[in-house]
Amino acid sequence: MMSLTRRGFIGATAALAALPAAAARRPAAPAIVNPLVRQRADAQVFRHSDGDYYMTGSVPEYDRLVLRRSPTLAGLATAEERVLWRHLSSGPMSGFIWAPELHLVDGRWTMYFAAGPSGGGEDVFRIRTFALQCDGADAMTGQWSVLGQLQTEWDTFTLDSTSFVHRGRRYLAWAQREPGIETNSNLYLAPLATPLTLAAKPARLSVPTLDWEIQGFKVNEAPALLARNGRLFMTYSASATDARYCMGMLTCRDDADIMDPANWAKSPVPVFKSSPEHKVWGPGHNSFTTDERGRDILVYHARDYEKIEGDPLFDPNRHTRAQPIDYRADGTPDFGAPVANGVLRW
Repeated sequence: MMSLTRRGFIGATAALAALPAAAARRPAAPAIVNPLVRQRADAQVFRHSDGDYYMTGSVPEYDRLVLRRSPTLAGLATAEERVLWRHLSSGPMSGFIWAPELHLVDGRWTMYFAAGPSGGGEDVFRIRTFALQCDGADAMTGQWSVLGQLQTEWDTFTLDSTSFVHRGRRYLAWAQREPGIETNSNLYLAPLATPLTLAAKPARLSVPTLDWEIQGFKVNEAPALLARNGRLFMTYSASATDARYCMGMLTCRDDADIMDPANWAKSPVPVFKSSPEHKVWGPGHNSFTTDERGRDILVYHARDYEKIEGDPLFDPNRHTRAQPIDYRADGTPDFGAPVANGVLRW
């Protein structure tokens, strides 16, 4: 069995509520200022059991994997960033490097990421999922090396792997293009046998069909799991990566068979989208963490402007942002609207 990790943090709340006494004695945390970290897209923040925050994300050059650590969430803004690995000079990991995610699997630091070959043309979008693993207990000082490639049913466009433990079993959720389905990517779920091999046939949880999921591209990607109030809430991102980018959500009862797609209900409308009022555009590719007081926090990327020249993937200004999550009377999360730039007040 593989151990608990990152943004799909089922069961993590109990651990975070009982952080070590040393963490509990830390001074009051500084206020978060949005954007939290500039020019870091596909943002993932993972709070370790010792209370430290780890953050990774895509860099505008798409050429390396990075990691920073801070004792406070706000401190990630100025924390020193380490380059863990750079893309290779040739081969399937020599081109774009996307969407890293940090996990602690069987006591070893593991980072999933998507990569493609260099050389130009459509081949650079031959994106597949790989993983790095660290040889030591300290992710910031240990040596990282390639563990291998994720093995799925099809050799197709694959990215945005996230992992979580549910009822003692580790799962992987990811986005992939399935042969025979005319979409850019759908959402899949499967239990894991090892960090890179599936233990069962994957379940297809969601296909982009709703109007707000197919703007520019037919996309469901970037799953992230929040377990609260007897349910699993799986958020995901949809449509093109410009101002139309937004978040959807699937919901499943905690005691249901999560491998049965019929048990997951899709929200008919986006649960988080651009805010012209607050001047925040294209929010998505989120993760979940908690602040120093144990309150739930949504982490995501977005731009400060609507209009983009050229391909939005090569606009560098998708910034990491953070804000609190509220809950409705029925226990479902209410993400509200993206907050405006500046000090986060709540």
